[in-house]
Amino acid sequence: QVQLVESGGGSVQAGGSLRLSCAASGRTFSNNAMGWFRQAPGKEREFVAAISGNSATYYGDSVKGRFTISRDNAKNTVYLEMDSLKPEDTAVYYCTGSGRNYYLSTSERQYDYWGQGTQVTVSS
Repeated sequence: QVQLVESGGGSVQAGGSLRLSCAASGRTFSNNAMGWFRQAPGKEREFVAAISGNSATYYGDSVKGRFTISRDNAKNTVYLEMDSLKPEDTAVYYCTGSGRNYYLSTSERQYDYWGQGTQVTVSS
C-alpha cells in the first residue's frame, strides 16, 4: 500500500518560514514526478510546486521566488521550503506523487497518490 505522509505544518506569522516534508512508502518515487497542491477554505485546490524525476522544478505564480521544492531519493521524501509566508498562503497543503510520469505537471489528474494534508496557517 502506497502512503504519502506530510509533516511540518503549523502556525506562523507573516514573513516567517516553514518546511513541509512528505515521506513516501510502499513504492519508490525516485524516477517519478512529485508535487504539492494546496486548498484554502472555500476555494478549489491549486497547484503550488512540482519536481520531475530528474529534479527539474516548476512553481505556481503566487509562490514563485518564495517557495522551494526539493527531493531526497534516498529517503523517498519530497520537501517544500516556504519563506516570506503571507496570510494568503493559509491552506491545507497536500503532497502528491505520480505513478506514471517522469515529467512534472501542474494538473491534479497527472498524479496518482495523495497525502492526507497538513494545515499551514499564516497570521498577519
